[in-house]
Amino acid sequence: RRLVPMVKVEWQGHVVAESDDTVMVEGNHYFPESSIKKEYFAESAKPSTVCPWKGKASYYDLKEGDNVAKGVVWSYPETITPQAEKIRGHYAFYTFKGGPQVVA
Repeated sequence: RRLVPMVKVEWQGHVVAESDDTVMVEGNHYFPESSIKKEYFAESAKPSTVCPWKGKASYYDLKEGDNVAKGVVWSYPETITPQAEKIRGHYAFYTFKGGPQVVA
């Protein structure tokens, strides 16, 4: 059995995602959908973007009361190459001072 560290995302004093089964791609932890706390997520007005090997990214805001971090979460609901299949339906986070923080 492999020992994998628990990785979590903290924002505004809350854990909004936590998993020992993230997928690391291009320096970002992608969290499985089952590991996110959907009560903090809302669809973002940020336009989707397209990666040539991952596909079309959908964006989400983090919300808690009056606090909103716009477009800081992204996901690939559908992927376009076999290499990207492992992150389909997973969620990744932009991290910055005052924004979500990935803690490994």
